[in-house]
Amino acid sequence: MTICQGRTVIITGSGGGLGRAYALAFAQQGANVVVNDIRAEAAQAVADEINNTGGKAIANSSDITTTATAQIIVDEAIAAFGEVHVLINNAGVLRDGMFVNSDEDAWDMVMRVHLKGHFCLANILSKRWRDQSKAGKPLAARIINTSSGAGLQGSIGQSNYSAAKGAVASLTLVQAAELGRYGITVNALAPAARTAMTESAMPDVVKKPDDNSFDAWAPENVAPLVVWLASEASSDITGQIFESQGGRISLCDGWRTGPTFDKGAALQVDEIADIILDLNAQAIAPQKVWGSK
Repeated sequence: MTICQGRTVIITGSGGGLGRAYALAFAQQGANVVVNDIRAEAAQAVADEINNTGGKAIANSSDITTTATAQIIVDEAIAAFGEVHVLINNAGVLRDGMFVNSDEDAWDMVMRVHLKGHFCLANILSKRWRDQSKAGKPLAARIINTSSGAGLQGSIGQSNYSAAKGAVASLTLVQAAELGRYGITVNALAPAARTAMTESAMPDVVKKPDDNSFDAWAPENVAPLVVWLASEASSDITGQIFESQGGRISLCDGWRTGPTFDKGAALQVDEIADIILDLNAQAIAPQKVWGSK
């Protein structure tokens, strides 16, 4: 029995890169796949690839950044397969540059695709799933978001992307806490793989090895984790953020209250310096911002 047999999954940005790898892996595990990509031809090519090898898929090129167009994606998925069980928020875009040189249009574009794009479909589906749960239908619904190492620790030259992906991580925590009562789990990935985005940002780092050695940057490496998180087997896992690259999976340890000083009375300005120095001495050093020395 395949692990996602009969489950319907919507995967945004799945016309290439990680999304395509996920789509093919889900099809192999028996899922019905909605291949969403703003590039209609790319989406159709992946859907055809699945259907031509015995899987079940439809292509969709609707915009994920408005609720009206996101609703079209959900409606087409239900019309084709009867229900939606899983949402993979994967679509992304880059508009890199140093913060001081950033412009409003680039900022808004990245926020719209990465952050609002994570909102629209999830909001539509969570309402649907909530209503089903309240009507007594047992659910094993899944939302899998996409954060990034840039969102978890920052990345020089990517202030807009880092801010959006950091917000996705926080959104994941809140969604998991609020939606669990309805049978919905919510987790996030910070994947590292060769995609159009990473090839444009760091082509020498992510290039495929010339020999037959293990390709640690192949997007197919991330797919098994995504498929498992989308299955009914993952019901006890929610509110987690995973880093994944090659054969490695890391469970992220997020923001938490660290070393603390409490005077028990009002602090004075001339006391602050010594307190901060002492707290810093006790603290575990954070990971460095990507690109810093």
